[in-house]
Amino acid sequence: MTSAGPVDHRQGPRRRGEELCSAILDATLEELREAGYGGLKMQRVAARARAGKGSIYRRWPRRAELVADAMEHALPRRSQLPDTGSVRADLLGHLRQMADVLNSPAGEAIRGLMADTVRDPELMHAIRARFIDPTVSELISVMTRGVARGEVRPSALTTRIASIGPALLREHFLVHHCIPDQVIIEIVDDIVMPLIRT
Repeated sequence: MTSAGPVDHRQGPRRRGEELCSAILDATLEELREAGYGGLKMQRVAARARAGKGSIYRRWPRRAELVADAMEHALPRRSQLPDTGSVRADLLGHLRQMADVLNSPAGEAIRGLMADTVRDPELMHAIRARFIDPTVSELISVMTRGVARGEVRPSALTTRIASIGPALLREHFLVHHCIPDQVIIEIVDDIVMPLIRT
């Protein structure tokens, strides 16, 4: 709003290609911060991005996919973590990278989305496929290397056990809004390592 009335986000030149996609994803993040997932409207995203609704629906026919792409657009790029030769060090590295994402400026929007997944199965599917399942797969790879080195018992190579560290990080983040490094160390040393040791 201005003293002259509401701002018309559609004024100005329309964007195309990558510039348009980036504008739509940025506008989606702004709408998420203001209205949450439940209040997110494609029409408002289009107005904020100076785009037609049709151009949004052609790329993202479902709101959940638009939001998942917007979150990926906002998050810091995940680096490929090295094999340190120690399963404990590798687990700490992966969970610290996850904590960096949750503690980033996009964290508040992520927190809201995590709560909204309880009410929206389509959103839950998109978030799980895009963010949760790949993280669990990476941790299974870490533990598989640990089995080869004799650090991890083979029966620990399950999705349930690999999910424990990320699940505890998400729970801490939902309750406390941030994840100090000491929490990551406690999760690895007090919970995950005792579960997976030979």
